Amino acid sequence: MSRLIQLPLLVIFCLALNCSAASAGPAAALNPSAKDKCPVCGMFVAKFPNWVASAKFRDGTIYFFDGPKDLFSYYLDTSRYTPGKRQADITVLAVKEYYSLKMIDPRTAFFVTGSDVYGPMGHELIPFLSEKDATSFKVDHKGKQIIRFNAVSKQLLKTLN
Repeated sequence: MSRLIQLPLLVIFCLALNCSAASAGPAAALNPSAKDKCPVCGMFVAKFPNWVASAKFRDGTIYFFDGPKDLFSYYLDTSRYTPGKRQADITVLAVKEYYSLKMIDPRTAFFVTGSDVYGPMGHELIPFLSEKDATSFKVDHKGKQIIRFNAVSKQLLKTLN
């Protein structure tokens, strides 16, 4: 095959590979083992599969959490929990969507606070892919508010403890 044909085929192959990796979503290969502990609270994460959250770093290191609340605690103060690691080096964040139990990117999620549904560590940020599902859940479970990723602060997290 001539080089003129090989180069475009290589480009198409690389683009297809990149698209398939992107469509795998934030959860690609992010499953905790029985030994993985939450760096925030020390709980074994695999015991709570419906609440698993994760952060993956540029160097390939992955940390798992027993819920979105601990993921946010970690994200907002990364170097406290893992000295030498920086928030800027996190490449993937993922949380389990409450209804589908699929891993989603928390940066695009809607979170319900103050509901009557508790996670492994008590009050929790309950993640949803759609605002419609978050609103329905909020009504059904006496939630206080629906917030987005950038609205989560250390102060808000303190109110959930």
